[in-house]
Amino acid sequence: MDAKKLYMVSLGPGDEELVTLKAIDRLKQSSAICVPTKSSDNTFDKSLTHKIITKLQQAHNIDATLVPLYSPMNYDAKDWYNQVEIIYQTLQKHDKVSFVTLGDAGVYSSVYYLLDIIADKYPKLYQNCEVVAGVTSFSQASAIIKKPLCVGDSRFEIVPLHKDNLPKTTIYMRPKIGQDTTSIKSSGEIYTFENINYEAEKITKGKIDKVSRYMTLFIDFFTKDTNGV
Repeated sequence: MDAKKLYMVSLGPGDEELVTLKAIDRLKQSSAICVPTKSSDNTFDKSLTHKIITKLQQAHNIDATLVPLYSPMNYDAKDWYNQVEIIYQTLQKHDKVSFVTLGDAGVYSSVYYLLDIIADKYPKLYQNCEVVAGVTSFSQASAIIKKPLCVGDSRFEIVPLHKDNLPKTTIYMRPKIGQDTTSIKSSGEIYTFENINYEAEKITKGKIDKVSRYMTLFIDFFTKDTNGV
């Protein structure tokens, strides 16, 4: 598995024009693409993801074998294990494989259930995995009606409606240069991101004591043992 590569590719909120250039590049590098479907017979009739992929294949000359991945929406661990095995078997035949997901992989996606299993069963493959971020549905919704999710000193929250008192990930942004971070209290696993995608990018596990760059972001990730999954 040392030479194998697995891309977890976000496709955005259902519009192929919102798929990123990086996502298209990774799909073009792949000789097989694992596409989720809700159909137990492995057809793509009910797969929105498949519709996007076929449009991208035509528009960008993406020549890859499409591998159906039965993905019932019942959040059963055995289904995720089955999906991982299909991905793993696909990588026996192909050096570069993509798994595709709607929206962004970091927001309520099955990607991290799969990656947890891969990390446990196939650690070498996990090291060769890359997650490609995507546009979220709420970013697109904001753009459609021309209303900001947050501006100035406002804030926005993502609230799941099916349960109360759930563990949370908190994002702290828009700090002032020289600001002390003592007031930031972590309840999970916090990271500091400075100058993401720019020169002098720096990612620190933990919280820096003082802000030295305007483009600094703190993310306090929820811990999965707290969530019971």
